[in-house]
Amino acid sequence: MSESTVSGVVHVIEETKTFGAKGFRKRLVVLEQDTGRFVNYIPLEFIQEGCDAVDQIKVGDEIEVTYRLSGRKWQKDPGSEVKFFLSAEALRFHKVGGGKKSPPAADPNRALQEQASDDDADVPF
Repeated sequence: MSESTVSGVVHVIEETKTFGAKGFRKRLVVLEQDTGRFVNYIPLEFIQEGCDAVDQIKVGDEIEVTYRLSGRKWQKDPGSEVKFFLSAEALRFHKVGGGKKSPPAADPNRALQEQASDDDADVPF
């Protein structure tokens, strides 16, 4: 998968949330981008070990995040509607203006595999 970058000012930092019996963790950080015409709010998900790296930033910091897009198909049962979800998984970040880079998460693919095999099949993320 290819990686891309996005930068902006940290608008929201959520607490780490844990899901399933295997303890899958994710933490949402929302970046704000003011384009002059309107304001963009970009939610980025830090997963597993990446959740801890978020402690290095605070609301108002300008950061650049390397991310990859991740999509998932979900259907509660064979007769229900199929839904598709898209998320931007943050891989690493650094503060703009000379901040040091965060360490990359151990293995984002491993975390996805753990997430997919979780017993909580009715949770749509």
